[in-house]
Amino acid sequence: MRNALEKAAIETLWPKVARNGARKPPRNYKYVEELARLQYELIKLQEWVRTRGLRVAVLFEGRDAAGKGGVIKRIMEPLNPRICRVVALGTPTERERGQWYFQRYVAELPAAGEIVLFDRSWYNRAGVERVMGFCSEREYREFLHACPAFEDMLIRSGLILIKYWFSVSDEEQEKRFVERARNPFKRWKLSPMDLESRARWVDYSKAKDEMFAHTDTKKSPWNVVDADNKKQARLNCIAHFLKQIPYGHVQPAVVELPPRQADDGYKRPKKSSQRFVPAVY
Repeated sequence: MRNALEKAAIETLWPKVARNGARKPPRNYKYVEELARLQYELIKLQEWVRTRGLRVAVLFEGRDAAGKGGVIKRIMEPLNPRICRVVALGTPTERERGQWYFQRYVAELPAAGEIVLFDRSWYNRAGVERVMGFCSEREYREFLHACPAFEDMLIRSGLILIKYWFSVSDEEQEKRFVERARNPFKRWKLSPMDLESRARWVDYSKAKDEMFAHTDTKKSPWNVVDADNKKQARLNCIAHFLKQIPYGHVQPAVVELPPRQADDGYKRPKKSSQRFVPAVY
């Protein structure tokens, strides 16, 4: 219900934010108004990426229940899914396990005029695979050595790579896990792996620190989002994302509806000849 009300409010605010344009948020800002303004800017960014043929990849990593999905959802809401898409790869298949580690992620990278949002990425190897023992020590060390070179190669090819780490406190994560366990609409988000991450909080912290030490580079830095407050995290992340790509306003093409084709004596079949969905409502 909260999400539906939020989306409905944004629909009414778009004409207002379109007139006002980009601005610095006031001290007494309202969350929905700021989200509407940022989403309108995302539409402009999308058109800039499309018309200029840019390739943009955004990585979302962080603790379980840190709010990555909520931010991705707000970014995607106003955008064209043919231009901006989400990649959330599952457990690798037996064949994929025999590939070069980065291979299945390379296949998902954006083409010209596309934005790809990675809900988890190749950094699985430095996080869950490392902590849970799903990779060997040699594979882990090879990843830490190869990852900066891999990302440097992507950036030199013209790809715009942006990395976000969502940071949430121990207390806030536990609160969100409890909410997911009690809420049937969110229970699917609570996997056995999520529960295990609670038991291995310190191990995950150590893995994140070592990952940062090797992959937080000048060319490909980590941008840390304080995610204890979900709404603030969403606004801060989207605002930061918009600043990473200098974009201008692309005047949309004027859409003119063509006149309806004449019937020329065509008669539609009777409704009784078709199977309609029952009118329950």
